[in-house]
Amino acid sequence: QVHLVESGGGLVQAGGSLRLSCAASGRIFGSYTMGWFRQAPGKEREFVAAISWSDGATYYADSVKGRVTISRDNAKNTMYLQMNSLKPEDTAAYYCAGRLGHAITIAIETYNYWGQGTQVTVSS
Repeated sequence: QVHLVESGGGLVQAGGSLRLSCAASGRIFGSYTMGWFRQAPGKEREFVAAISWSDGATYYADSVKGRVTISRDNAKNTMYLQMNSLKPEDTAAYYCAGRLGHAITIAIETYNYWGQGTQVTVSS
């Protein structure tokens, strides 16, 4: 069992930066894939980025590519999402998620573990 807790959200002006963290209470073995998703009010939850815990391979949604970096610290069992050049349309609740498997997927239903979410608000 894996328990995920996000932190680092907040209010930032457009063009600013935030770094989200996702701490895992259970041991994340090399066979896990971790991801970030977001959900804006009135919209469906969408994929943002994912990382393979074993080799660090990453994948990004087109909407954030070039502005966002996903990373992990194996020793701390923590995943990060560095977000730069934030836009008002990035405003959403951000969730970290985990799944057992090496392959990076963007499908929500393939992720078994979810955090409670952290709110990111970008003002114009």
